[in-house]
Amino acid sequence: MARAIPPITSLVKYDNPVLVIKHPEKKHDVKPQLGKPSLAAAADPTSLPPLRPISAPPSADEQREILNSIRPPREWTDEGHLWRQQVSSIPATRLDVLNLQEQLDARLQQRQAREMGICPVRRELYTQCFDEVIRQVTINCAERGLLLLRIRDEIRMTISAYQILHESSVAFGIRKALMAEQGRADLEAAVAKLCSEKSELEKQVVELRSRADQIERRSNEQKLAEEKKHTEQIQNLMKTNQQLKAQLEGIVAPQK
Repeated sequence: MARAIPPITSLVKYDNPVLVIKHPEKKHDVKPQLGKPSLAAAADPTSLPPLRPISAPPSADEQREILNSIRPPREWTDEGHLWRQQVSSIPATRLDVLNLQEQLDARLQQRQAREMGICPVRRELYTQCFDEVIRQVTINCAERGLLLLRIRDEIRMTISAYQILHESSVAFGIRKALMAEQGRADLEAAVAKLCSEKSELEKQVVELRSRADQIERRSNEQKLAEEKKHTEQIQNLMKTNQQLKAQLEGIVAPQK
């Protein structure tokens, strides 16, 4: 029966799988895994082999350690056997580079990656392509490959920092939105209360204006009545004065 090899979805080139352990259940310390190294482990300078003198050619172990730092070996179990597949150490040719470019374009189109803006799919594919370029460069020059690894890890840490900052800003914005929503409800309640108070005050104003109008009418009526009464009293006094004057003239005239 042919063994089941997990499909390679990465643009990084791998060697043929090799059998590591026939009965992995006897090796409890060996855990098959698939995936990428963590960002902290990849960014740790102590996890990479030390730089050797430029005049000394890279050893096979150093080269393999650098290649494994690019991408960890792929491990899986099949019928009780543990299989491992490491990153290829075969030098790349110009045709391999052209094929890599074609595969990148094909997968970008196949997975419908966005051409602009933030796109996790496009970022993943370009990360795989960059890892493959680092692999190709490392085989020819280990120092150049280590330098590219440092650049890659720095980019990852920068992106991670921006991602954490973005998540923090989003969480802060959500908290502010919730606080604003709660404050809006309080303001709406205060506005409703003030509107009710305004309606009550407007009613009081209408009542007071009505009372003021009534008082003014009564005052005008009372004033008119007093003026009429005063006019009548003046007329009566003038009549009385004329009568008395006429009597006085009648008394004075016979004496002359």
